[in-house]
Amino acid sequence: MKHNSLQNPRLSLISFVAAFAGATVALPALADDPADVLNLVRQHVAAQTGFDVPKLAALTADNYVEVSPLGEVDTRDKMLAFYAPEKKTATPVITVEEPLVRVSGGTAVLIGKLAISVNAGGLSRQMAMRASYVAVREGTVWKLMSAQYTAIAPKRPAQPE
Repeated sequence: MKHNSLQNPRLSLISFVAAFAGATVALPALADDPADVLNLVRQHVAAQTGFDVPKLAALTADNYVEVSPLGEVDTRDKMLAFYAPEKKTATPVITVEEPLVRVSGGTAVLIGKLAISVNAGGLSRQMAMRASYVAVREGTVWKLMSAQYTAIAPKRPAQPE
């Protein structure tokens, strides 16, 4: 049964909690699931930086939703519109670091660090975000159902005593 989680957020939360509450009776995950989920996230990041809308559509579930670094909740359609090729600008280099993947049956969560390198005007700037992804298995394929991005504050220089 498909439902629009934005129309009924309580049902979405209940479904999510129920999926993890039933983890002890879920089917065991395949040995390569964590690697498949990490690969999915890396493909998603590459599609974002490449403004590859068809690839983003293929990697995300119909009910995909994300929380942007600004705290906005974006539907799949809004996310896809943001990455329209005509809106492409200079893109940073983004790598997925420190991935932690947990798989429970047909649901997986990946929490990782997105290391971002921006080169503009001859200057290089390094930033980082913590990202959380929820993936679901659709048949034999993993797709992203949600993502949330949180900026990591830069480390402050040590203060002299």
